[in-house]
Amino acid sequence: MPTKPSVVHSDPEILSGTPVFLGTRVPVKSLFDYIEGGDTLDEFLRQFPSVKREQAIAVLELARDTLLTRARSA
Repeated sequence: MPTKPSVVHSDPEILSGTPVFLGTRVPVKSLFDYIEGGDTLDEFLRQFPSVKREQAIAVLELARDTLLTRARSA
């Protein structure tokens, strides 16, 4: 199975190592904060135009897959 290209980057020189969307300074946590607050993906993307829709969806898929994998192994 081919692996997806990385969409998250962490560098101590960028926001003290906070995970950000690759090629941006937008923290990945911001996406989850928006969704938790009841905003849509489209609203998040309007507020952070440097994040591509494909990146945001890939992060959501990664979170889903990680959660499901952990739930199966528990």
